[in-house]
Amino acid sequence: MELGLAGRRALVTGAGKGIGRCAVRALHAAGAQVVAVSRTRADLDALVLECPGVEPICVDLGDWEATERALGGVGPVDLLVNNAAVALLQPFLEVTKEAFDRSFSVNVRSAFQVSQIVARSMVDRGVPGSIVNVSSMVSHVPFPSLSVYSSTKGAMTMLTKAMALELGPHKIRVNSVHPTVVLTAMGKRVTADEEITRKLKERHPLRKFAEVEDVVNSILFLLSDCSASTTGSGIMVDSGYLAS
Repeated sequence: MELGLAGRRALVTGAGKGIGRCAVRALHAAGAQVVAVSRTRADLDALVLECPGVEPICVDLGDWEATERALGGVGPVDLLVNNAAVALLQPFLEVTKEAFDRSFSVNVRSAFQVSQIVARSMVDRGVPGSIVNVSSMVSHVPFPSLSVYSSTKGAMTMLTKAMALELGPHKIRVNSVHPTVVLTAMGKRVTADEEITRKLKERHPLRKFAEVEDVVNSILFLLSDCSASTTGSGIMVDSGYLAS
């Protein structure tokens, strides 16, 4: 299947690690021009060495003003992957204001802001575009100590539909992907207890968690014209968890 991403300009947030980093590598390999956004300079420096030509932008997306300064002049973008997120594990009764505010500012508000910046440019240029929001399986099912993270991903799922509705007339498609546990650095924190991890994996019909590449392949499909009639939708990359 030819994705037709060569020559298009893509922006990926949370590009320093995990799913975001893999997405940058895949888009670069497909011939796209990639803008990689991360708050960690060392991760961006290593990524540029690995993928020459990638444009790095170092900014904390939880800071609205800093994000506006960093991305306000980013230029034309055809494809956007809103992947940046934090997972701050706290039992519901122990959730702090700081954890709540930080989670929503990075996981939801930054996606809202970056999408506004990118979509306004698409509309001004009169070009079609594709946006993919990285949500999660836990936008549909609760997990212990993830009440805030799950709430942000639930918001991301509804934001996807709202954006698709309003941006559709401008030929801008917006979709989401919903992974189960992916053993990135973030995923390993969530599954630190080996016994809980074993039981959780057994609840997946495929008896496995998702690989990073599984998630990225779904992202690439949604970014590409292969999904030209798909918007406001979500792809479950959950090894069948929600079917059980």
